[in-house]
Amino acid sequence: MSDLTTSPHTATTHATSLGVDSRKLGVWAFIGSETLFFATLITTYFVFAPVNRARSDFQDPRAFLDIELTTVLASILLASSLTMVLALAASRRGDRRHFTLWLLATVGLGLAFIGGQAYEFSHLYHEGLTLSSSLFGTTFFVLTGFHGTHVAIGVIWLLSTFFKVRSYPDSPENAMDVEIAGLYWHFVDLVWVAIFVLIYLI
Repeated sequence: MSDLTTSPHTATTHATSLGVDSRKLGVWAFIGSETLFFATLITTYFVFAPVNRARSDFQDPRAFLDIELTTVLASILLASSLTMVLALAASRRGDRRHFTLWLLATVGLGLAFIGGQAYEFSHLYHEGLTLSSSLFGTTFFVLTGFHGTHVAIGVIWLLSTFFKVRSYPDSPENAMDVEIAGLYWHFVDLVWVAIFVLIYLI
């Protein structure tokens, strides 16, 4: 089996003055900005909730949101975080077979989430909730739609990482590439947990 771990030379090449890989530091900075972005969207949703209730076109979230479906979607993303951890562990020990298994499982779970969200959006549309049907519809679809877009980006990122590792199995940067993709994926999962708790449950 090929060694997919990061070599000391690679770590030195990309190290910052803090001793952290520059690529990982860049992803952490990006995740920080995205956290503020989603915090703004969630705050906007709650700020406009009482305004929505006072409008003539008010649509009650409790009449539309399907807790059972979104619980399944939350479980899917939480499971994908586990498979992502297993994929990274396999990459670090040079186990290409299990790396392929767990990373593609993560991609499959991500696609399942996107499919479930597409079904939810279609169902809500047929129930009369759209982007322009009410203030609730606008804030809800913008928030969850942007999150779904981030999941799609994550799936593309994971597939790109998979094909890169498969094409260059002996690259000393493979483990770091997988770890960086995993950081983004875990962030997307945690954002959904926040959305699920704050929007669907509360």
